[in-house]
Amino acid sequence: MATTYKTLTNNDVASTRTLLHEAIPITGSIISGTYGAGSALGSEPNVKNFPHEMFQSVYDYPYLSSSANHILDITCGYATSSIYAEPSNSHHDKKINVYNQMAQVLAGYDFSADIREFDEDGNYAAGGNKLTEAIFVNFSRLLVKDEIKKGTFSIALGDGPTYASPFAVTMTLQDASGNVGYKVNSPAGEYGILYNTAVTPNVPMGLIFYQAGVMVMNASGTFTAPGVSLPWLPSGEEAYEVLTGSYSQEAFANGFRHRISNISFNNTVELNSTVYFCRANHNEFNYSSNPTYVSGSKIQVKNVPTDAPVSYITTVGLYSSDNELLAVAKLSEPLKKDPTNEVTLRVRLDY
Repeated sequence: MATTYKTLTNNDVASTRTLLHEAIPITGSIISGTYGAGSALGSEPNVKNFPHEMFQSVYDYPYLSSSANHILDITCGYATSSIYAEPSNSHHDKKINVYNQMAQVLAGYDFSADIREFDEDGNYAAGGNKLTEAIFVNFSRLLVKDEIKKGTFSIALGDGPTYASPFAVTMTLQDASGNVGYKVNSPAGEYGILYNTAVTPNVPMGLIFYQAGVMVMNASGTFTAPGVSLPWLPSGEEAYEVLTGSYSQEAFANGFRHRISNISFNNTVELNSTVYFCRANHNEFNYSSNPTYVSGSKIQVKNVPTDAPVSYITTVGLYSSDNELLAVAKLSEPLKKDPTNEVTLRVRLDY
C-alpha cells in the first residue's frame, strides 16, 4: 500500500484518439453459395428464416453451429407514396412498416413531423428523387465495429438476364464520398452516396450509413423496373414482381442474395487513450514502503551508512483524489532510482 502520493496536474495528462481499420471481405459464395449446394433457395444452413418472414439473417457458417458468426440481415420495404404500395400486395403492411422504421432511424423527420423518405443524393432541401422502394442490408456490429470507414464500401452485383447466370453482367455500387463528400443530416450519424460505377456518369443507387452499419439500396432501379427481363427467383419472377406480388421480404432477400458477387469495406475501431506522465524528481521516491526495505532500522540496499538511499521502481499506481487505487501499471524490469537521477514514466490507459 502506498504511503507517499504525488498529485498529477493537467500538464501531466494528455489524451489521444487512434482509429484502427480492418479489411472486411464478404464473398457472394458465403452469402449464397458455400453452404447452398443441394439446398433450395432460402433453406441454406447458414441462412436463418423467421416465422414473420420480414427479413433474413445470414451467417458465415451453418447458424446452428457454435462457431457461426452473424454477418448481416436483409429485408426490403416501400414508402406509402410508392407506386408499388398496393394493399393487395402480400405483406403490404409489413413492407410499409419496415420502410418507416428504417426511415425514422436513418432519415428522421421533416419540419411537419412526418417521416422523411430516403433521398437519392441526401439533399433534402433541394427535393430530388426519393428512394421510395428500398433494399436494406444491416451489417453485424461484429463486422462494422464502431463504424464503416468512409470511402471504402463497395458491393458488386449480378445484373445478368438469366437466373442461372446472374453475373453475366455486373455492376458495382461504390462509396465515392471519401473523407469530404459524406452527408451529416441523418440522426444516425454520417452517410455516403453509393454510385453505380458501371455507367457514365455514375448514377446514385443507394446510401451507406457509416455508424449505423446499414446499406440502403434503390430497389426501383435496375432490379425492379417493369419490362426488364431479370429473373429474381428460379421460377422466373422478376424483381419488381417479387417486391409487389404475393411474396414476403424473405423471398425478396433470396433473390437479392443470389445476385451478390462481393461486398467489401474497412471497419473502424476508435481507440481512446489517456497518457499520464508520472515524474519522479531527484528527491522523490528514493525510499520504499516495502517491509523488506528496512531490517533492524537499517536500509538493506545500503552497504555503507553514508551511501545515498536507493529504491527500485517496479509498479506505478494511479489513485483517486481520496487515495483509492484505480489502476496499476507494471514495468518490464525494475528501474533504479536514487537522488542522482530523475525518472518520467509514461502510463497509457486505452478504452
